[in-house]
Amino acid sequence: MPMMLPDAFFDRDAQLVACQLLGKVIRHRVNGLWLSARIIETEAYYLTDKGSHASLGYTDKRKALFLDGGHIYMYYARGGDSLNFSAHGPGNAVLIKSAHPWLDELAGPDSLAQMQRNNPDAKGNPRPEHKLCAGQTLLCKALGLKVREWDAKCFDPERLWVDDVREQPSKIIQTTRLGIPHGRDEHLMYRFVDADYAAYCTRNPLRRGQVEGRDFITLEHN
Repeated sequence: MPMMLPDAFFDRDAQLVACQLLGKVIRHRVNGLWLSARIIETEAYYLTDKGSHASLGYTDKRKALFLDGGHIYMYYARGGDSLNFSAHGPGNAVLIKSAHPWLDELAGPDSLAQMQRNNPDAKGNPRPEHKLCAGQTLLCKALGLKVREWDAKCFDPERLWVDDVREQPSKIIQTTRLGIPHGRDEHLMYRFVDADYAAYCTRNPLRRGQVEGRDFITLEHN
């Protein structure tokens, strides 16, 4: 039974929201198909965090970051679209870093095929499922999410929402965020990864050479 996350879910501390979004499913309806992906990697950001967009100050383009928890904030990154949700407190938010295609009674093989058409590989061929949403811009491309359409909007049960499908990670990996410039709080461990899907996220925090306690910590699911 689909269960849309209420705004109250998002109107909490950004790190808590980032952790608890793992295992939830983004649903986007396009031409009658529910394109769906399970969230496997997130990053938390705060107003006081030098790596955040909000730390640069309020602008009309960033207004969603300063609205109540549960607003959609989208921006362009590396030529693609990126999806964020506002959290509790002005300027605080969660970036959806990567996901994995999700199939069920709402999203069947036709939905997956459409996601693959939306996001082919460099040669125009269908991208493998595990690579289809393996990055913030790949995710948005596969799901057909656009800045111009969804930035500063609210969730819409008929078109875009996050579903609690009762899936929970057995373990969560907490580590540093990606792409944060030197001197802008790059050391903060605000990235969260579903350990079961670590190999399919933007950068595997469990790859060879990474040391637990130094490069990442493991959180047992409560």
